[in-house]
Amino acid sequence: MKPKVAVIRFPGSNCDRDTVQAFQSLGAETTILAYDREDLEDATHVVLPGGFSYGDYLRAGALAAHAPIMQALVDAISRGAIEVLGICNGFQILCERGILPGALFANVSGQFRCSWEWVEVLTPPARWPGFRRGMRFRLPIAHADGAYRIGHSDREALWAQGSVFLRYVDPDGQETGEYNPNGSWEAIAGISEGPVMGLMPHPERAMQPWLGSKDGRLFLSLWLQEVPQ
Repeated sequence: MKPKVAVIRFPGSNCDRDTVQAFQSLGAETTILAYDREDLEDATHVVLPGGFSYGDYLRAGALAAHAPIMQALVDAISRGAIEVLGICNGFQILCERGILPGALFANVSGQFRCSWEWVEVLTPPARWPGFRRGMRFRLPIAHADGAYRIGHSDREALWAQGSVFLRYVDPDGQETGEYNPNGSWEAIAGISEGPVMGLMPHPERAMQPWLGSKDGRLFLSLWLQEVPQ
């Protein structure tokens, strides 16, 4: 069955069309759903795209986390009826809603960071078997609030549950344990729990070699659990 991908558009989303185009190029039936809807139609996969929802007023993702459509998303997750991907601002929204643990704070540099980065799969999510430990992707980041943080009491559980999905590695694609473009705890670039995945890098911006990398094509294909085309 062809995946049915719904991309949620919030006021201030600016990666929604890029995300739709990326999934359409992979053969997925893709549509945009507005933030004020109260249902997800018949989507099998939902993507919360990057951007600056509600202008990042209050905190990045804090207002979007309580948009009407988010309750439908929470209900679908509880039924095990949906696969969810949050990219950049989408990751922030998932954390603000409490769907994923932790929070995204300002980069330690105090500056907006826009750069190409290497990320490595640390713990492959059982739900998406195509991802393998040590697999690396070259993807761009573009954020001011990308430093992942989680309370001390929750860190052990994050490791025990196998939720630490992606971490940054150095510009040569090597794991040194020191490279960290935004100051995330343990250089975390993405986490996953159950049917939900969140990451700060943008795979939808790395779909063709002339863009700088086509690794996003493989990444999104593995999330869809489809053979890359």
